[in-house]
Amino acid sequence: MPEFMNQMVEIFRLELLLQLGLATLLGGAIGLERELGGKPAGLRTNILICMGSALYTQLSLALVHGSADASRVAGQIVTGVGFIGAGTILHARGAVVGLTSAATIWVVAAIGVALGAGHYPEALLSTLMVLVVLQGLGRIEIVVERQSAHSHLTIHARPDGAPLEELETVVRRTGLQIAEQASRRENVDLVIEYDLRGPKRLHDQVMIALLHHPSVRTVSTGE
Repeated sequence: MPEFMNQMVEIFRLELLLQLGLATLLGGAIGLERELGGKPAGLRTNILICMGSALYTQLSLALVHGSADASRVAGQIVTGVGFIGAGTILHARGAVVGLTSAATIWVVAAIGVALGAGHYPEALLSTLMVLVVLQGLGRIEIVVERQSAHSHLTIHARPDGAPLEELETVVRRTGLQIAEQASRRENVDLVIEYDLRGPKRLHDQVMIALLHHPSVRTVSTGE
């Protein structure tokens, strides 16, 4: 009996080392892609999340007794990773960045759980698919962005309050990107110029939104 227990312990340790090694490789592959892209959650973050998820899953399966539900640990991993993902999302003047990094962390945790549960082919395939999405679809987005519409807006606004920050927020909330921005005083008006890029339908929406702002006197295009 003691020999059998010792063998089980050795098998468990070897399997755990294999899972942690794979977690380092798979999480590192995704983390390297994010690191090279200059994203907030890079190499170390993704490796640690993948390793932690695999370790928690393996330990929960090893320590479960009787009618205890090992899946509860996986649920707690999802909750914990949600807090980490929320930390990568930034809100700045109406713009939201970091959603892809947060989603990547969420998927990396799932890969770690798959490794901890012994689903190695699924974890490997998921990693490859994540890399394809991050790399391949990212290039497609660049091509689509290049084909998006451009417009130039000149806004005459009252200088009362903080119209520059407020109008920038209005523009970003429509989903358009501000390629260039300039402002100057002209008589009693504050003149703001935007070079905008994005889907064509949003350019009309941003003009309507700006005209409804109380500080705006006129909005004209460069057409």
